[in-house]
Amino acid sequence: MQSSMSTTPQFEIPTDMRKITEKSVEQVKTAITGYLRLFQSAVPGEVTGSAELSSKVLGYAERNVATAFEFAQRLAQVRDVRDLTKLQTDFIHAQMDAMTEEAKDLSATATRAVMGSAKAPPTGGEFS
Repeated sequence: MQSSMSTTPQFEIPTDMRKITEKSVEQVKTAITGYLRLFQSAVPGEVTGSAELSSKVLGYAERNVATAFEFAQRLAQVRDVRDLTKLQTDFIHAQMDAMTEEAKDLSATATRAVMGSAKAPPTGGEFS
């Protein structure tokens, strides 16, 4: 009787399944990228209160979508449970770090936008 060093069952995604998944991920990525471009062209910065804030929000959205798709593509290449666990853990840590950075930056940008609009003289005619 042959003993095994590992009691973890082997896990492998079939090649055809990986190819189908990769193609699907690429199609969804193209669709979401198009949606983000449409959003960017349709919503001027003045609507959201600050062109800088709008630009940052869109930039972070694009970066997060790209990161999620990179994760999905790498996920399709996973060959065993150990790699899956490491990939998932690394992705979660990276996303938590990115969210913390984004929240701080967006908060500072929003504060600057509010302070700037409070200092700006009102537009339009003078009141008597």
